[in-house]
Amino acid sequence: MPEAKLRQIQALKVRQWLPGWNKIDFDPTEYRTKPPPHFYIFSLPARELRSLSGIVRRQAKNAQPRTADLGIQRQHDPGRSEEISRFVEYGYPWSTLSKTKRLSVEFNDLRKPGWLPTAVVLNILVKGSERGGAMIENRDLAVMLDADGICTLQLPYAKWTADWSPTKLPPFEVIDGQHRLWAFDNSSQIAGFELPVVAFVGLDISWQAYLFWTINIKPKRINASLAFDLYPLLRSEDWLDRAEGHAIYRETRAQELTEILWSHPSSPWYDRINMLGERQIPWVSQSAWVKSLIATFVRPWEGRAGKAGGLFGGRSKRVGEVLGWSRAQQSAFLIFIWNIFKTAVQASTADWAEKLRQRPEKRTFKDDLAFYGPFSLIATDQGVRGYLQVVNDLCYIRATVLKLNNWIPNERAPSDPVKSVEGHLKTLEKQDFAPFLKSVGQSLAGFDWRTSSAPELEEQDRRAKLVFRGSSGYKELRTQLLEHLAKGKGEVADAAKHFVDEERT
Repeated sequence: MPEAKLRQIQALKVRQWLPGWNKIDFDPTEYRTKPPPHFYIFSLPARELRSLSGIVRRQAKNAQPRTADLGIQRQHDPGRSEEISRFVEYGYPWSTLSKTKRLSVEFNDLRKPGWLPTAVVLNILVKGSERGGAMIENRDLAVMLDADGICTLQLPYAKWTADWSPTKLPPFEVIDGQHRLWAFDNSSQIAGFELPVVAFVGLDISWQAYLFWTINIKPKRINASLAFDLYPLLRSEDWLDRAEGHAIYRETRAQELTEILWSHPSSPWYDRINMLGERQIPWVSQSAWVKSLIATFVRPWEGRAGKAGGLFGGRSKRVGEVLGWSRAQQSAFLIFIWNIFKTAVQASTADWAEKLRQRPEKRTFKDDLAFYGPFSLIATDQGVRGYLQVVNDLCYIRATVLKLNNWIPNERAPSDPVKSVEGHLKTLEKQDFAPFLKSVGQSLAGFDWRTSSAPELEEQDRRAKLVFRGSSGYKELRTQLLEHLAKGKGEVADAAKHFVDEERT
């Protein structure tokens, strides 16, 4: 019996290339391989296009999760897709009505066609394409055929069915338009609804990020900070840093994280950050928190001179990926590690902690004096940065072993990052790397966190703690915290020894 002919779709080739573009620096090591001088235009039924695309939920054996390919992974806002789905059914303003009103015949006159004329932009993977350690199978390839100027897209099946899924990687990866595709999830009633497509072939991931930026951000259609959640690769594109300034991600994101640490009820720093820099408020200032986050978690992923990079930073030339965590995930992670540390300090019976709790301030101070007190280094600029530095650095060098990438965002979480933090906090407890974080917090609770001004300190101890004051104190505290951890045993101690040994050499 002859093998069924694979499904083919007619396509239009669009040639866009100027001679001057040949002077551009096309560097494969920067994920900017020279692209073909053309792209293609075609249309496909929306549900079929969705199953062929990288945002599909892969149910096949050995399938990769959505976030495995962090170079191109985008965060998804379910509410936005649901609104598009309603819009397709009967247009605007019917799509914005409440469910009760939509079901009422009273508003039937508001129904209109829900056209989606704007093209989905995607990249067609070529043979040998690899994403997140997985390579596309030959039988899953979609191949663009060009015979005497007649272009056809050959799909990896003879006839599409709703249960089709790729073995590992899907043949398409979406550059722009994922929310339109998600709108057709399980929408059999609009199965024949087609979407226009602009398709590149073998487009390197840095060019994909560049396309996303020029489509969505340059015309000021979405918030620039949000773009770094949608497209993590953009966090460290050199052309973006030079043109827009580094503040567009690092300073903005650090400020957003600080505000969530201050405003979220689950945070140990809830209402305990001096947001306005007022002198009468004792807490660490917002400015100091922002600077500490920029110096730790939000610094570039690729550390300088072999040093640890930032866990929330941009991609690394060495490993070619980043943690694709959204702002809500990043916030939840910070709240989680601080809650671990606070709990460990509260449970500590170490001499330093007990002496702080015996201070006269205990009569008027409701919180644990060992953590929040006026003589606790934890509640100072140096203490905040010291803890952030150590947790970031240990997690950075252990990122692969800890499988941090396996913490997949909740696709049904609210789009508001503050509201979705709580859900992410619950999933953090179940992650394989949670015990490592708890070990770090518990071990650091044994460090003497008293400030040099603590009244009960011996003169020798007071002088020793004076090294934490001033700008040089950040480095010294980090060093002593790592040395303290290195004295222990287990995975945390081994990770700390890596940095202690490195600094000694």
